[in-house]
Amino acid sequence: MTDANSYDAIVVGGGHNGLINACYLAQGGLNVLVLERRPFVGGAAITEELHPGFSFTTFSYALSLLRPEIIHELNLVEHGFLPLLLPTAFSPMENGDYLLSTEDEQFNDQEIGRHSKRDVDGYHRWSHDVNRVIQLAKPLFDSAPPDIFSDDPDDRADVAWMMKQLGGADRKTMHDLIRFVTGSASDLLDDYFESDIVKASIASSSIIGTKVGPMSQGSGLVLLYHLMGEQDGHHGVWGFHKGGNGGFTQVLQRAAQGFGVTVKLESPVDHVVTKDGRASGVALADGTEYAAPIVVSALDPRRTFTELVSPLELPSDLNDAIARYRFQGTSAKVNFALDDLPVFPALKGRTDHFGGFVNIGPSIEYLERAYDDAKYGWYSSKPFIDGAIQSVVDPDMAPPGKHVMSCFIQYAPYELKGSDWETERQPFADTVQAVLESHFPGFGDLVLHREVVTPVDIEQVAGLTEGNIFHGEFLAPQMYFMRPAPGYARYNTPIDGYYQCGSGTHPGGCVSGGPGKLAAMRILGDRAKKG
Repeated sequence: MTDANSYDAIVVGGGHNGLINACYLAQGGLNVLVLERRPFVGGAAITEELHPGFSFTTFSYALSLLRPEIIHELNLVEHGFLPLLLPTAFSPMENGDYLLSTEDEQFNDQEIGRHSKRDVDGYHRWSHDVNRVIQLAKPLFDSAPPDIFSDDPDDRADVAWMMKQLGGADRKTMHDLIRFVTGSASDLLDDYFESDIVKASIASSSIIGTKVGPMSQGSGLVLLYHLMGEQDGHHGVWGFHKGGNGGFTQVLQRAAQGFGVTVKLESPVDHVVTKDGRASGVALADGTEYAAPIVVSALDPRRTFTELVSPLELPSDLNDAIARYRFQGTSAKVNFALDDLPVFPALKGRTDHFGGFVNIGPSIEYLERAYDDAKYGWYSSKPFIDGAIQSVVDPDMAPPGKHVMSCFIQYAPYELKGSDWETERQPFADTVQAVLESHFPGFGDLVLHREVVTPVDIEQVAGLTEGNIFHGEFLAPQMYFMRPAPGYARYNTPIDGYYQCGSGTHPGGCVSGGPGKLAAMRILGDRAKKG
């Protein structure tokens, strides 16, 4: 092997976490190689022209959970980072009414008051209590989880820090945190609100990407995770990146290359090369080998521990934990190229309600019944739709006067009972389009092109096992110091020099960059200890 094929570190996978990890490692003085199997970086955060003149965010489509410090520490603005704030959230109802949220607090109070005078006060109490929970939990979110199974003094100090952080909370805030982590979104929201549409507009974030309904225990944790997102210091606020999330990962590629990272595309890794219990490099599918004493997998836990390395090299407890690790993808997308903006009858002649997400899920019961279908192995007959007409915020994504609409759908189980996704692809899309038509009469007449992304597509194209968009479900048994497995939540593996930095590690999925950064801190720390 030539010196040209030797590096200090190799990152497998050019998704956002892999690129962020590579940036920090290179910033720390390492010569880093990123290997990406596809012809472009991004993983699930990509933008493609799937119809002439129309740019689609094929999979991931929004920004919120990206950690602000990553933007500054990696100088992303210098490389073109340009988030676009979403000024509205629009929730249409089945009776033709709606709930519209904006950046104007007084307007929002009036809008909530149209549905329930009592819920105006409830919303302010909810915001206050949620912010206190976020302030308590955020330091845990932004730090590597402690290894509670270790006797190492440094690890014991981390456990003590965690207990001190939690112990400093008042009783109500601590109780609220436990309710979020273990309870249902529905129970939490019932304490504050009486209006169906107000509760549902918040509860929709409790089911994203996970096989739970809003009445399920565990949905509170999914809700809290999404509420941790922020834009310009405002929690729970969402945005798009200019050019979609593909535009964001292109920024990361430029930043990585600016730090000296080598990015090789169309370079699928077959396996990690190991010798005497430690990593020494990787071998590509075509037999090419690259050497490095550090190898980092940005892939999901199943691929990291069962495909890149042999389970024979791993202890039985880790193999058992990965075998039990739950993926169960339940999300799909239907993306539309539109001839014009849809029309909502009650707001005819207006476009301001299309400045952000269009959430179709008007009640807790609607969301729960959508989940009922998935429980028994079928896609929702009346699905929850998290829609966004991205071309309203970023006009360059469609030709003048035309629009693209990204629709994230719950629920669409990876495995369909008695059928398969190739058979159901178009019937599923027809179901989604029918729901849109019921709220926006004439919607079907506007459709120029329709793209359907099933969980199987997400697995086959983006490489996410069982189509799970978070590299594994957001359930308490596989979060924090259990993600992805007890004893292996600090980005380490039993193979010396082999690390993990994908969304299957803490803090989890979405475009946060947390796993990439925290894994890099662990790697650089280990390297410093070794001298």
